[in-house]
Amino acid sequence: MADNREGKSILTLNHVTKRFSGLVAVNDLSLDMKERTIHALIGPNGAGKSTAINMITGLLPLTEGEIYHEDTKISGMNAHQIARTSCSRTFQNLKLYRSMTVKENLMMGNMTDRKQGFVPFLFDIKNANKEEKLMNEKADQILEFMGLKDLAGEYPANMPYGKQKLTELARSLMSDPRLLFLDEPAAGLNPSERVEFVNIMLKVFDSGIDIFLIEHNMDVIMNISNYITVINFGAKIAESTPEEIQQDPVVIKAYLGDRYKQNMARGASNA
Repeated sequence: MADNREGKSILTLNHVTKRFSGLVAVNDLSLDMKERTIHALIGPNGAGKSTAINMITGLLPLTEGEIYHEDTKISGMNAHQIARTSCSRTFQNLKLYRSMTVKENLMMGNMTDRKQGFVPFLFDIKNANKEEKLMNEKADQILEFMGLKDLAGEYPANMPYGKQKLTELARSLMSDPRLLFLDEPAAGLNPSERVEFVNIMLKVFDSGIDIFLIEHNMDVIMNISNYITVINFGAKIAESTPEEIQQDPVVIKAYLGDRYKQNMARGASNA
């Protein structure tokens, strides 16, 4: 994919650090994500990736540093406040409501975006009904967009894992995000499910939503990312385009491994 390093910054981390007692989980991490890009954060297990995304989205406080979404400082905000700056996310472990249908799960994703507070919503029946109608229509549109329309009345527990992952992605779109955080979106998917998810993810990106993702599947990362930040032991060790990251000896040694390099060379010779 084309690089866009001259564009407007949509996410900026300045010297972000997170300490848990004596453990430094994220160490002086800085990055600058540009708009209209897919930016990936990769690294070995325990490198600090999930800690970083949890700090960005307000689930964990920073120890040091600052985080900005566009021109808004979001470090210090809680998760609901950050969501209102047009950010949304999915989780590595699915957080769907098992007792609700697919469509009801989507509508729950819009609760923080209600124009009314919760108490007025209970007593202002006329406006509550109007807002409920708009939420229904919006959920239907997103289900259609995601190819989940036929599963609107199904319960997540009765669906394949890949469809559950798509449901969580669909729910994250209900708040009209400009920036979407995906934590291991392809984890646990079989090859055909992974292809379907990647195609939908690219469709979401093409609709105008920028994507920041953590992912272990290198075929996914290298094929869809514009830019990649690599961390190890909480610190950044490399940052560049997929083509350059694949050739970086520090990244190969710390994360990709010599076998990955050999497979890349084998693939190039067979091309």
